[in-house]
Amino acid sequence: MEPACRKDKPKLNSTPTRGDRAKHKSAQQELKQRQRAEIYALNKVMTELEQQQFEAFCKQMQSQGE
Repeated sequence: MEPACRKDKPKLNSTPTRGDRAKHKSAQQELKQRQRAEIYALNKVMTELEQQQFEAFCKQMQSQGE
């Protein structure tokens, strides 16, 4: 005789299928591409800012020299 409170739980399939692995790999590649694009964009912004600050510094040094 089985206890009344016992419930049968479906077993979860812990092994990923080929389609799941492909989706996961594709998602990882998309994430990597997006992060790479963000890094390049940030690098461009930071380079422009550095150039502006350098030019401002050069103007300041020229005006002090005169």
